[in-house]
Amino acid sequence: MTEPLEKRLEKAMAELQSAQEAVARTERELRTASFSSLSSDRAVRATAGPQGELTGIEFLENKYRDMSPQELAASVLEAASAARLKMNRHVMKAMAPFAEPSSNVPELKGFELDWERIFGPEVLREDEDTARGGRAAPAWRDALGEEGGD
Repeated sequence: MTEPLEKRLEKAMAELQSAQEAVARTERELRTASFSSLSSDRAVRATAGPQGELTGIEFLENKYRDMSPQELAASVLEAASAARLKMNRHVMKAMAPFAEPSSNVPELKGFELDWERIFGPEVLREDEDTARGGRAAPAWRDALGEEGGD
């Protein structure tokens, strides 16, 4: 026996209100979130804010003094990219439940988000540190080329 339309509508409205409250909580949390990352040479720490913007750069232990401008730039870019990727993945994880189908209201099928289109393909790739069971190869080496120059 199917549920009366009025009862189904009541459930849908309750689910909608609950979802709106959850979205508001998630938005508040995301507005204050930030993630930091170290460069693989441990010379730079970068912090990304809630919209992936760079909000901080720290040069650690005066290592920058012994680095060429290209090495320092590569370390900054590596740390900033990693921090932004952490933030993007956090946003993706926080927002994923809102795209899922409703368990209480079968008519609410959910929707798909193209995270790759929103954040770029790297957000869907497995974290290299996790995949390799350790540290990833320093990205700044790739940026500098084989010889360590431009």
